[in-house]
Amino acid sequence: MTAADVRGADPGDGRVSRPGAGRARPRSAAAPALPPLAPDRGLPTPDWSEVVEHFREGLIVCDADGVVRHLSPVAERLVPEVVPGAVLAAAGVPALLGADPGEFTHHGRRLRLRRVALSAARRCWYVEDVTESVSRADALLAERARSAFLAVVGEKLGNPLHPDRAAAAVVRLAVPTVADVAVLVLAPGSGRARWWRAVRTDDEAPAVDSGTLATTALPSAIAEGLDGVEPHALDWLVEQAVEAGWLPGLDAAGATARVVPLPGRESAAGVLLVARRAGRWYDDADLDLVRAVAARGGAALTTAVLYRDQAEVADTLQASLLPVEPAAATGVQWGTAYRPAQAGLRIGGDFYGSHRLVDGGSVFFLGDVSGKGVEAAVFTGQLRQCLQALHRVESQPGRLLKLLNDALLETTQAHGQGRFATMVLGVVRPHRDGSLTLTMAGGGHLPPLVLRASGEIEVVPLSGMLIGVVPDPRIGEVTVHLAPGETCLLYSDGVTEARGGRRGDEQFGAERLLHAVTGCHRMPAPALAERIEQVTCDWLGHGDHDDIAVLALRATGPGRPGRHLHAVPGPTGADRPRETTA
Repeated sequence: MTAADVRGADPGDGRVSRPGAGRARPRSAAAPALPPLAPDRGLPTPDWSEVVEHFREGLIVCDADGVVRHLSPVAERLVPEVVPGAVLAAAGVPALLGADPGEFTHHGRRLRLRRVALSAARRCWYVEDVTESVSRADALLAERARSAFLAVVGEKLGNPLHPDRAAAAVVRLAVPTVADVAVLVLAPGSGRARWWRAVRTDDEAPAVDSGTLATTALPSAIAEGLDGVEPHALDWLVEQAVEAGWLPGLDAAGATARVVPLPGRESAAGVLLVARRAGRWYDDADLDLVRAVAARGGAALTTAVLYRDQAEVADTLQASLLPVEPAAATGVQWGTAYRPAQAGLRIGGDFYGSHRLVDGGSVFFLGDVSGKGVEAAVFTGQLRQCLQALHRVESQPGRLLKLLNDALLETTQAHGQGRFATMVLGVVRPHRDGSLTLTMAGGGHLPPLVLRASGEIEVVPLSGMLIGVVPDPRIGEVTVHLAPGETCLLYSDGVTEARGGRRGDEQFGAERLLHAVTGCHRMPAPALAERIEQVTCDWLGHGDHDDIAVLALRATGPGRPGRHLHAVPGPTGADRPRETTA
């Protein structure tokens, strides 16, 4: 910039700066126009062609007749067909003659063309090589699309927790982004391999199917991929995949395929075969994307298999900790109900069951251990195992309960658990007239109820100390006689201590339980147990509760069917509960 460039320049606020002048007066609308700038005197005028030679853009100048009058070195390199002194149209570059040139590809380069009108009908074309910038922009867009696709793959594969659904999701996601046909082959077992396939269709969603194939029939590239190695020799892969029936709509001559293993914990979880028409060959970027999909698919499959194995173990353990239905006994009809505090676990701290004796009788029991959930269920399993072993050496209820107390003390002290239990344990023996004799021992549990044939309800006076607390606990014992059609009812504190009602914090209590079973003396044992559970749950509403367990045993009498359902009559004056005298 020279002095002439700033001489008399307008600073933009309505004032003109002049040498030697003080503060300039504001310009008014009527002020005279400024004289033109005088050129710098004594300075040589630069050659403009020398200046434009160093522009990033190439320059093509044509006169009014379309003859090229100037061609910069950059333009000569980018558009070598243009010759100075020749008509521009003779160069044979259509973009230079178009009304809206924009961008075009020429000699493998991406060029951007800009046309500017000059004086005297002359025209100027600016030509810029934008190959690198366009490539960078395309690469950025491709990377964004790749990242977005892999994000969707990760999100979709994070949900399935079953191997079959995870395998189907992998091939479904691979089509059509990375393949026209995708086949996932799981690691074989028992001589056979399971596979899932997704095929591109005209609809948005690909068609997915599955099947099995003998291990010996797997293509060699698939077998190599199952060893955890990405095969490099892919000869005859397409032919073998077509022969296996995996590539519908594709022929061996017009398709290309690749195989990528799915990583697992110790070995490959499977193999992903991707194939598409030969017009879209797999380059390095495509293979990297396929490997990324395979890695996420392998992680999803490994997680799903691990979850399935853990679920099977959990189901097996839960099944072993669930209360077992009482064994069938002559003259006895059993009824049970069980609802754990944590319904999702299906197990809890209440338990019941029975074991048959060699003399025709049966040992039966119902109890409640301290705590809830898995730890309480494990403790109930220990109790039931102890009873299963001890009833073979002792069948007298009181002594059997003390033996159980000693065994629990030894176990809990050895492990430092400090757990205890309450329990009613009894022995039932049938008689020829259909009646039953029940000898029961109590270990700190709620007293049983007896529903007489007359409709009366008796509270059995059974008491005792907790099991697993002291070495020699006081154990109560009582004998009850049941005539045919009469029932003895055992229940846990989850029934009487259930909180609900109008305010949601009132206990169900023993009085409501007596009222609930009043008039139910004709009910079979299963229906009675179900009624107790239903009444308790109705009282609870949807609130939290303790474990609930009910065990009913009914004297069926000689020749009577094992199960009949009767309507429940309303309570009468004669159906008043009273306490029995043992």
